[in-house]
Amino acid sequence: MNIKLIIFDFDGTLGDTRRNIVTTMQMTIAELQLPERSDDECASTIGLPLVGCFEALFPQLQAELLNRCADTYRRIFNENLQTIHPQAFPHVIETLHSLKSQGLTLTIASSRSHASLAELTTDLGIADAVTYVIGADDVEKAKPNPEPVLNTLAAMNFTPDEALVVGDMAVDILMGANAGAKTCGVTWGNGSREELVQAGADYVINEIEELIDIVNGR
Repeated sequence: MNIKLIIFDFDGTLGDTRRNIVTTMQMTIAELQLPERSDDECASTIGLPLVGCFEALFPQLQAELLNRCADTYRRIFNENLQTIHPQAFPHVIETLHSLKSQGLTLTIASSRSHASLAELTTDLGIADAVTYVIGADDVEKAKPNPEPVLNTLAAMNFTPDEALVVGDMAVDILMGANAGAKTCGVTWGNGSREELVQAGADYVINEIEELIDIVNGR
C-alpha cells in the first residue's frame, strides 16, 4: 500500500446530514403534493445526484417535475440549515488533520453541489484539511461512474494505485473500484456493512481513526 491521496464522500461519511436530507426531502414531497415517503426510503437515495434521488423515489415523474423537485429541495435545504445544523461525525476533524499532517492529500467527491460542499466543509471545521472538492455540478457522469475519481486524480497528479476512496454507500465503493482505486466503506453512515462488502470494498471500518492504520499499513 502506497496511499498518498484519500478521496472522501461527504454525506454520511464526513458530515452527519441524514436528518437534514430526510427532512428536506419530505418537505419537498409535501410541498409538491407527491405521495409520502418514509425516512428509510428517503435515506436510501443518499449519495445519488439530487434529480436521481427523486427519480428513485418516483420513477414515473417526468423530467420537468424532477427538476422542480431538485430546485425545491435546494431552497428548503438552505432554509433548514438555519435550524438543523449538520455536524461532523465523531473524530472526523481530528483524524483529517492527523492524516494531512502525515503528508496525505485529502479531497472530497460528492453528489452534493460544489457550493454546498464549500459551505458545509467550512461550517464543520474541515475545509482547511481538504485540498480539492468535486461536486455533482463539476462532472457529467455521477457515482458510480468513475469520473469524479478520475478527475480528482488528474487534478492532483496521482495514479489510481495511490488513491483510497472512502464512503458510506455502495455507489462510493463502485466509483472507486471503477477508477482502479482501493476502497474503504464506513459503517456509521447510511449504507450497511453488507452492502459495502457486496459492492467489493477493500476495507470496511467502524471508526474513522482506523484510516490511519490502513494508510500506514498496520
